[in-house]
Amino acid sequence: MATLTQANPFPLTDFESVNPNTPLDDLNLNWQEHDLPERQRTKHVHRLHPYLGKFIPQIVEIFLRKYRPLVVVDPFCGSGTTLVEANSLGIASFGADISEFNCILSKVKTDKYAIEQVEWEILDALPQNGATMQGRLMEYQAPQVASDYLREWFAPEALEELLCYRDAIQNYHYRDVLKVILSRSARSARMTTHFDLDFPQRPQLEPYQCYKHSRVCHPTRNAGHFLKRYSLDTIKRIKEFASIQSEAASTVVWGDSRNIAFPQCDLVVTSPPYVGLIDYHQQHSYAYELLGLRWNEEAEIGRAKRGTSQAAQQDYIANIAKVFGNVKQYLQPGSRLVVVVHDRRDLYRQIAEKLGFEVETELRRHVNRRTGRRAGEFFESIFVWREKGI
Repeated sequence: MATLTQANPFPLTDFESVNPNTPLDDLNLNWQEHDLPERQRTKHVHRLHPYLGKFIPQIVEIFLRKYRPLVVVDPFCGSGTTLVEANSLGIASFGADISEFNCILSKVKTDKYAIEQVEWEILDALPQNGATMQGRLMEYQAPQVASDYLREWFAPEALEELLCYRDAIQNYHYRDVLKVILSRSARSARMTTHFDLDFPQRPQLEPYQCYKHSRVCHPTRNAGHFLKRYSLDTIKRIKEFASIQSEAASTVVWGDSRNIAFPQCDLVVTSPPYVGLIDYHQQHSYAYELLGLRWNEEAEIGRAKRGTSQAAQQDYIANIAKVFGNVKQYLQPGSRLVVVVHDRRDLYRQIAEKLGFEVETELRRHVNRRTGRRAGEFFESIFVWREKGI
């Protein structure tokens, strides 16, 4: 099977036009910023919290429209992109992830809310003014209950505000929404440079020349303004998604996709972790520390910490194969798996062969790197697998 060269020279932007009869070689997915602006890639709840390594929702939408499943599964659901897009199209979905924080985030995005109540709770939990926060802080001894990590990465004022908010939200009905607001605020409130929020190596304690703002910036000292900003943004995004949300079921399970039970399904759409690239628990260390979540990083597949040696690659192949081998048991005959991955080591053809799948199609997509300070071109493959002989 040859890699498809798109017959259409123009990137696809009319997503609703995709249907089961759309030829795959018409799917030009090489978007530039003007073709697919950032505001569309991060529409409604897709931007409730930053998440490094997620695929863009339009890819999911395209293949859901192409294959029209009854139930779609994502065994690496991450921040919930597949589940959100499935729900918006009225398709039942099931996602699993090894990271507890990822599952909280996916569930918050896909839950159905009593809008007036969730808005009231978000605003009620928010310190309404400086005096309210000062009153809380006078009664609160945050430094005595903070971990070493939190003491190192947050200024004392910011840490007290975050911990005070954390303890104030425990009795709300929609406290998981408030936890996501807290985590997003903590990410921004860390003492790090504005241009290195993904994986900062050490706290930034002194003023610095900021590449993002082209000026001298200072380390963040407070968190209250982030709590307010992201509270209002969360209300807006939940309302936006509620306006298109369907009644289709969206299920999120925290567990290891190598051995959990999946529902019967007729499509898989997923973007697995890449070998040796991202430590997914470390990405959200601040959330694990603040929320007291359970670390399960040793079970991550393809952790950056394990590197990209031949041994690491073979371990990666074996474990990714275990995931798809497990999912295969629950696939209806003739179902497809859509796998989006940066496969520069050509590992996924080996995995498909190992499991008895044929690579029906491989679309190569040029990823226009719009954010960060990374150099060089980046390509990802979109594989469509199908069981051999069916």
